[in-house]
Amino acid sequence: MQTVNDSTGRYGTLGVLWAVYAVLRFAGAAFIVVYEGMLTVMWGAIITRVANPLALMSLFHFFLIFAVVLNIIAGIFSLLAAMALLGRTGSARTLALVASFFALINGPLGIALGAYTLVIFVPRGPSTS
Repeated sequence: MQTVNDSTGRYGTLGVLWAVYAVLRFAGAAFIVVYEGMLTVMWGAIITRVANPLALMSLFHFFLIFAVVLNIIAGIFSLLAAMALLGRTGSARTLALVASFFALINGPLGIALGAYTLVIFVPRGPSTS
């Protein structure tokens, strides 16, 4: 079994951060599912004076389903990346890169964690010195 070569413990901390982030993504999906009715009423109050509110309401429900699915997929990849980083397996780099791309589209915490992971794991080009 291949292992990630890490003598500083940096990947262990990164694994814990990805685990926390995965929990937050699953919590976001659960929030949308639990409060879907309230979100629909709030959106309905906003679109009462537009030309075709039923089309916008259908689009809103599609967006809610998309947001739940995206949160679950991103949470799964974040959890897999966390387990791989904490276990120091050979697939840690690949899973962390996939999780970081999903994280870049979700707010300040995701951007910070995704960007840091990209800086750590994206290979640098050959130096010309």
